[in-house]
Amino acid sequence: MAAGTASTTRAVLAVFDKYQKDRLAFVQTVADLASREANVEALQTAGAMSLLRPLLLDCVPAIQQAAALALGRLANYNAELAHGVVETDILPQLVYSLSEQSRFYKKAAAFVLRAVAKHSPELAQSVVNSGALAALVGCLEEFDPGVKEAAAWALGYVARHNRELAQSVVDVGAVPLLVLCVQEPELPLRRISASALSDIAKHSPELAQAVVDSGSISFVAPLLSNPDAKLRRQVCSALAQIAKHTVDLAEAVVDGEIFPNAMSCLKDSDGYVRKNAATLVCEIAKHTPELAQLIVNSGGIAVVVDYINESHGNARLPGIMTLGYIAAFSETLALAVIVAKGVPPLSNALVNETEDHIKAACAWSLGQIGRHSPDHAKTVSDNGVLPKLLKTLIAATAQQNTVATGSGADLRTKTKRALKCILEKTLHLEALEPLFQQTTPPNVLKYVIGQFAKILPHDVAARRMFVTSGCLQRVQEISASYGAGPQGQLFGADPGVQSNALIGTKLGEYIRIINDCYPEEIVRYYSPGYSATLLEKIDEYGNTRNLASVQNVRSSAAALANSVSNNGALQKAGSVGSQTQLVGQSQTQLQQNLPGTEKQASHAMIPA
Repeated sequence: MAAGTASTTRAVLAVFDKYQKDRLAFVQTVADLASREANVEALQTAGAMSLLRPLLLDCVPAIQQAAALALGRLANYNAELAHGVVETDILPQLVYSLSEQSRFYKKAAAFVLRAVAKHSPELAQSVVNSGALAALVGCLEEFDPGVKEAAAWALGYVARHNRELAQSVVDVGAVPLLVLCVQEPELPLRRISASALSDIAKHSPELAQAVVDSGSISFVAPLLSNPDAKLRRQVCSALAQIAKHTVDLAEAVVDGEIFPNAMSCLKDSDGYVRKNAATLVCEIAKHTPELAQLIVNSGGIAVVVDYINESHGNARLPGIMTLGYIAAFSETLALAVIVAKGVPPLSNALVNETEDHIKAACAWSLGQIGRHSPDHAKTVSDNGVLPKLLKTLIAATAQQNTVATGSGADLRTKTKRALKCILEKTLHLEALEPLFQQTTPPNVLKYVIGQFAKILPHDVAARRMFVTSGCLQRVQEISASYGAGPQGQLFGADPGVQSNALIGTKLGEYIRIINDCYPEEIVRYYSPGYSATLLEKIDEYGNTRNLASVQNVRSSAAALANSVSNNGALQKAGSVGSQTQLVGQSQTQLQQNLPGTEKQASHAMIPA
């Protein structure tokens, strides 16, 4: 009897044991399939989500963990699957298990929460509403570093979306624990904790101040010299997100003794470390002249220039902006950028980069360098910057006019302002001459001609060079193209003679000032159509002179004819011969002085 009972028990237990093994095999297989994106759609169609949900509460811990891992992998792929996790009320089960289950399950559950929160602010808010933040903060106090890492990762994904979500993370007391995690020996935990602090600090000065108040800088800043490149990336990012908001926060970061380690990171072999370090330097440089001077004193400009030369695309942007911020504060700082050979890489990036926002940054930085004095402007123009800026402006204007979305508007604005800033300080004719063309847009041409109008009245040599280089002729051509030719109002003619589009404009006033520097004959000589006018005058002068000659001949002939008829018959043959000889001589002389047609007319009028 006892033997039969034991046999029955073994048979029943074998059934349950097989059921447990099958459940475990199922969730493990689903988790493995979910690791490959090609299988996700098929798993979703088969209803894997609804089958995995009850397994989260399974009595076997291994099955719970595998089910959570499978759900996390599915939710990680797209927002639709993440919404499925929220809609099937899986989050409350996960939150409950975070405080009750083993460390392995906690890591898997935190992974699901992270996978849901990453897609959108709405999904992240669902994680917050489920009460997960408090449970995740509790996981930061766990002994196991893997649990801490998973919790820090989930908190960072919640905080990264917006200010309100980040504030929710701060309110549950996560920041001090994240700072403690940065001090742990495990590198993955330090990386993720620094990343989470960066995601919190980036949204507002208040949140950044909360990170600073927790004493984070004194522990994070020394990690700039850590040998792990991935950790240095996150540290540079966190410090940059803190420094960007206010002067006080930037000074707090600098007080963490980030120099010269930050400059060393600009030369790092890892591209992301270099870019984040350049962003850190940029966020510090933009605030005050003192902070910019500190970067200069640390040898930062030469390092930034090398960084711009060695990088491409979006990675160049923080370096480009750094030079612009430093140069904007004073002539001395702008000169430091020039001495460090900062203009050529900016000019190169303006031409060779394809993204409009990078070109706009280059134009802005070049404008900040050249706007201080004529010497600064000359250095910029000597590097061929002005024609490049003009070419970029023309291209941006054409792009803005042809693309319905208004693309290129910011590039056009910044390029135009840069040209204006540099041109207003340029006093060298050689630098201005390449822009002095009829094809130059009017909104730029007025600044070019305006500079000539400032220089020429006070410089005799410049006036001569202005003529010999053909610039005076170009002024008249430009003036004529706007309806102010040699007969127009700019030359003092009657206002009613010709309508003039330049009257009352700055461009028209500048042209008048330039023309007043030269005699009127010189101005007319270089005016368009003046050669045709001269030819017309020559023709008019020849016709007038011929008409006068004809009239004189006719008068002489009439006088002679009257004399002959009034004297009557000659008394002596000798007298008649003499008179005839005199008339013949007069006729011959007149015919020699007349053209062919007038000669024929004279024969008809003078009697034999």
